[in-house]
Amino acid sequence: MAHQGKLAILGVIPARLNATRLPGKVLRPICGRPMLHHVFARANQCELLADLIVATDSTEVQDYCTRNRIKVMMTSSRHSSGTDRVHEVMQSLSADIYVNIQGDEPMIRPEHLRTLLQPFLENAAVQVTTLKTPIGVEEAESPNCVKVVTDKNGKALYFSRSAIPYNRDEATSARHFKHLGVYAYTHSALDRFHRLPPSQLEQAERLEQLRFLENGIPIHVAETQHDTIGVDTEEDLLRVERYFQDLDPSEIA
Repeated sequence: MAHQGKLAILGVIPARLNATRLPGKVLRPICGRPMLHHVFARANQCELLADLIVATDSTEVQDYCTRNRIKVMMTSSRHSSGTDRVHEVMQSLSADIYVNIQGDEPMIRPEHLRTLLQPFLENAAVQVTTLKTPIGVEEAESPNCVKVVTDKNGKALYFSRSAIPYNRDEATSARHFKHLGVYAYTHSALDRFHRLPPSQLEQAERLEQLRFLENGIPIHVAETQHDTIGVDTEEDLLRVERYFQDLDPSEIA
């Protein structure tokens, strides 16, 4: 059943400044502009978003956004995840769907967001969506790369830092998919997630999306051919810088 009428879709970019592995990363420059600027400008090209806002607990981030006419909201410094920050925004800004666009994903494309949101446009029963992209065996072995396995209808069966599925027989070429950490949720699904305690699998893998699955909330996983580099280290930042340097200048917002 398709949705009748137009959905109000709000994009939220959680942007914490004091990241442990790469302090200040959302304001680190990439081709002359802070990472956060690239995330906002690229996500803002998606016509499905009714609005886009940065959610932060940093006055430095707030000041940058204000100077550059980027909508920004100050949120609590006590949040343990970006999802909690999006939930706080939800208390003030009403929408049908909330999109969690991480502030350390400068390679986000408007196509990513269109692919992420399509299931909501096609099926009113969808509660949560995210993205996957195909990867090779070597990347699948890395615990820093989160993998996802889905059923035949594209619903997530499991997310793991381990290589899933495990390819026991070399003759069967199992495909691996990397999970891209961008999410969209209905108001009710995000509210329910926030009320639920952290689950056992979530704590074991340190993957908060497992809280949805352990509590029977299905996640629709749409496939994209466009991989991204989430920036957690200096090495990641250098790789992203090289990616942007190779772009046509007109593609850099």
